[in-house]
Amino acid sequence: MKTTQKYSKIIAGTMTWGSWGKNLQEQKMGALMNHCVDVGITTFDHADIYGGYTNEAMFGAAFANSTIAREKIQIITKCGIQFVCKDRDNTIGHYQYDKAYIIDAVYASIKNLKTEYIDFLLLHRPSPLMHPEEIAAAVEVLQKEGKIIDFGVSNFTASQIKMLETEIPVCGNQIEFSLTEHTAMYDGTLDDCITAKRRVMAWSPLGVYFKEENEQTQRIKATLKALVSKYNVAEDQLLLAWILRHPAVISPVIGTTTPERIRAAVQAQEINLELEDWFLLLKASQGHSVP
Repeated sequence: MKTTQKYSKIIAGTMTWGSWGKNLQEQKMGALMNHCVDVGITTFDHADIYGGYTNEAMFGAAFANSTIAREKIQIITKCGIQFVCKDRDNTIGHYQYDKAYIIDAVYASIKNLKTEYIDFLLLHRPSPLMHPEEIAAAVEVLQKEGKIIDFGVSNFTASQIKMLETEIPVCGNQIEFSLTEHTAMYDGTLDDCITAKRRVMAWSPLGVYFKEENEQTQRIKATLKALVSKYNVAEDQLLLAWILRHPAVISPVIGTTTPERIRAAVQAQEINLELEDWFLLLKASQGHSVP
């Protein structure tokens, strides 16, 4: 099963573009969008909850006032999380996946993003109460109307996807995956994506390497020191190259808003990480040799 759209290998994650991060104003957000497109990143990852349900509208305003043609970019967005914030009446965080809610959420995202359709709709996180027939009914309506093209999930296990696929094909899975968090290699998640030819997207692709100082990151840092010199690249580029080496053909969703780092992320695709160096980094992460 393959996605029908052509997405860029590196994806621009927009979660920190708004109030949850850099709080970019329209002009700067538009400039960042243009920079991404100029260096080859044409896919933008959203979720309705980002910025407390405000990011999509900010991005949409910047996009509407840009010179970027809609057909030149791809928009991913997610729905399903009911977030507690001032713009919602929710008293507790929860998930909602009934037919009417999914359809309404997509229409709201389309309006906010100033677009006619969503390239890739993802269910943001699995709910214990989700029902495949209800979800399939919503997706079928949205696809028939041309409001979404591809349908997928985020943070779902292989068994949860299998349950959904009793009613509706699942084109992709966006998961947490990095050198510091690679459970998906061992719990069947990536095996499922390879088997079914699902598109894999990795959020937080740098993991906690730059955020935490612990035994794991110290081991990785020591290993990267020699590899940075060997490949003549930066640490973050090697962390991305490690992900890109995996046969699941994983697309990192990068969160940086720094133009130089965005360009460097694209250049990471050119790194031919040798097999033994890939395992050297895995050993550093795990703290033991491959059994």
